[in-house]
Amino acid sequence: MAHQQDTRPSAAQPAGRGGVGEAAAPGLEIRDASAIRADVLETFPYEYPGSPATVEISTDEFTAVCPWSGLPDFGTVTVRYLPRDRILELRSLKFYLLTYRPVGIYQEHAANRILGDLVAACAPAWLEVALDYRVRGGIHTVVKVRWPGATR
Repeated sequence: MAHQQDTRPSAAQPAGRGGVGEAAAPGLEIRDASAIRADVLETFPYEYPGSPATVEISTDEFTAVCPWSGLPDFGTVTVRYLPRDRILELRSLKFYLLTYRPVGIYQEHAANRILGDLVAACAPAWLEVALDYRVRGGIHTVVKVRWPGATR
């Protein structure tokens, strides 16, 4: 049996029609990950560092672009973390998540990027991100990532 070549786009080279940097529809430009603005994330001091309190934040307004099809993906982002000295400021988190809207990024990559940016911003004891996309093509996908590494 002959080997069949995988013709799907990689993250570095998304789909030709509607891929990163190309117009998926008139007036719609799909951006690459450099458009994600981690610099808008803000924090404030946690006044009770000796008193562990798990923080859980959830929004169902996450939007990015599928780099394969050029169509929008919609999902729910849930962040859970144990603060050390800094707390994520929610308004800035909302602005940060909005920067994903024009970005062509796979769900697995978005979850890991969010994780890395949030850990860098608030230096928690641990942090988890779950990115739950709406059903596409009859398939439901949830990506969960954790820092430091998985313990389960």
